[in-house]
Amino acid sequence: MSHPVRGRFGPFGGQYVPETLMGALEELENVWHEAKADPQFQLELAGHRRAFVGRPTPLYAATRLGEHFGGAHIHLKREDLCHTGAHKLNNAVGQALLALRMEKKRVIAETGAGQHGVAVATVAARFGLECTVYMGTEDMRRQSMNVRRMKLLGAEVKEVTSGSKTLKDATSEAIRDWVTNVRTTHYIIGSVVGPHPYPELVRDLQRVIGDEAREQYLFADGKLPDVVIACVGGGSNAIGIFTAFLDDKDVALVGVEAAGSGLQSGKHAASLVGGRPGVLHGTYSYLLQDGEGQVTPTHSISAGLDYPGVGPEHAFLRDSERVEYLAVTDQDAVAAFKLCTKLEGIMPALEPAHALHHAGVMARQFGPGGRILVCLSGRGDKDMDSVEGS
Repeated sequence: MSHPVRGRFGPFGGQYVPETLMGALEELENVWHEAKADPQFQLELAGHRRAFVGRPTPLYAATRLGEHFGGAHIHLKREDLCHTGAHKLNNAVGQALLALRMEKKRVIAETGAGQHGVAVATVAARFGLECTVYMGTEDMRRQSMNVRRMKLLGAEVKEVTSGSKTLKDATSEAIRDWVTNVRTTHYIIGSVVGPHPYPELVRDLQRVIGDEAREQYLFADGKLPDVVIACVGGGSNAIGIFTAFLDDKDVALVGVEAAGSGLQSGKHAASLVGGRPGVLHGTYSYLLQDGEGQVTPTHSISAGLDYPGVGPEHAFLRDSERVEYLAVTDQDAVAAFKLCTKLEGIMPALEPAHALHHAGVMARQFGPGGRILVCLSGRGDKDMDSVEGS
């Protein structure tokens, strides 16, 4: 089924999909390679990034947070300032342009926290595409504001009542829809997961985060940070920022997963820390599974990290030890959410709040002069109910 090199990161990745989808994946790969080489497409994408998404996003010195943790320099890459409130739009805009290029008038998406669903509904409105978003009942409950946003943008939101009623099940339903309507429909996957070429395509569209951040950091500081930290669910914001620093051997990279109620509790979503390799949603990567290989239920207070798998490139970076992956609990993420809000006047989403907690841990280790860059992947308005209820 899969090619030995193409679409692989070491042993990870590949295309484990029904035969009906192979043509669509090949078409997508070809169109993406054409578009990448087409100056007109790149100009158009750059124009939308600037005027619609609001890029470049600023690099922000979180001085009060740094002082609180003993004097380290903490910088935030402000993806929360993207239109719609998270990094998700970077990918959605690029993939919508590809859908137009393939003359597909309908797009579908899966969503957990609702940010990717909102981003896809937003680009569908912007480009006049028909849009259906799949979302689990449980996620619809905890992210009702985003459900309302999607409907106002003209998207049909389909409730998924099977399984754990979260992101995994929404993804499975979206794949079923795609198989049925593959000729007219483009599936905009929201993270660096799924079959090839998605992990590479989404990474390429999100690497604008890291490319900007690296340049901004050098400009502000004259040298690179000691460490770059990002939260990891499927892993697109993390790959987006890490990619620019992979060759900088002196820059440590840390991915932070959701430890939920604690790794020992079994109620978590830390695939890289607590899982083992297997196949889910068309790709071979680390996932949470039982002894029989059945995918196990996940838990995280943040809907965006509540996924039992992870992008195959992260699996490769874990095994090659270029990136260190660890997990942070719900409790610590909520505390970091509140701390950042009070000290900086910036309310982070619960997802990057996991990374902010670990930034505090590392700041204390480094002491004054330590230099930390955090990808603040989204804003926290959507999470106020979860935080107040915790």
